Amino acid sequence: MNIIETSQIQKRYIMGAEVVEALKDITISIRKGEYVAFMGPSGSGKSTLMNIVGCLDTPTSGSYILNGQDVSRMGENELAEIRNKEIGFVFQTFNLLPRQTALENVALPLIYAGYSRADRIEKAMGALRGVGLENRAHHRPNELSGGQRQRVAVARALVNDPSILLADEPTGNLDTKTSYEIMDLFDQLYSKGNTIVMVTHEEDIAKYSHRIIRLRDGVIESDLVNDDVIKPVLH
Repeated sequence: MNIIETSQIQKRYIMGAEVVEALKDITISIRKGEYVAFMGPSGSGKSTLMNIVGCLDTPTSGSYILNGQDVSRMGENELAEIRNKEIGFVFQTFNLLPRQTALENVALPLIYAGYSRADRIEKAMGALRGVGLENRAHHRPNELSGGQRQRVAVARALVNDPSILLADEPTGNLDTKTSYEIMDLFDQLYSKGNTIVMVTHEEDIAKYSHRIIRLRDGVIESDLVNDDVIKPVLH
């Protein structure tokens, strides 16, 4: 079953007198349980495509079906609801609230989803356990290492059992060893059946995914199965 299906997506921005064609005719299908990387140089359109796939933006033309629903024509409120239910985001900058504990940060999406406090704590602890951080539940972000912060961000992304985990340069702020630890975590999540879409400009990080879609100048340059997937080895 296809969880992501875009058909002839275009995205145009008007910048003063200039029209910028950020995406031109993007058609992709991603099946449930796939692990895909969007790659490309700066200005290739990969971030614009991720914003559309993540329901943070809508295409100028073309259609986008996410998990059976046409989201390409939805308004802001509907998109916010879809985002909270269907998509878990992991960002380069972690985006954790500094005054909240790891547990409180992870539980945040559950507040919007209407869970009771007891259920939020239970689910958030379960998500932290899943990333190996239950013993850091009551620490604030400044008491955690970069890798631990990113793990908290991954737990928060997964707490709602989303259809897709969307990671934007998830190792961009991490050193090499920690980057590989986070990639190891992604590998575990993939093996549990999670659908992962990752945006990166780093070749070695993209190689952890099982399919690489390369963009250049707003078009798909190639869409290939990755035959030499790196299996993480922790040092």
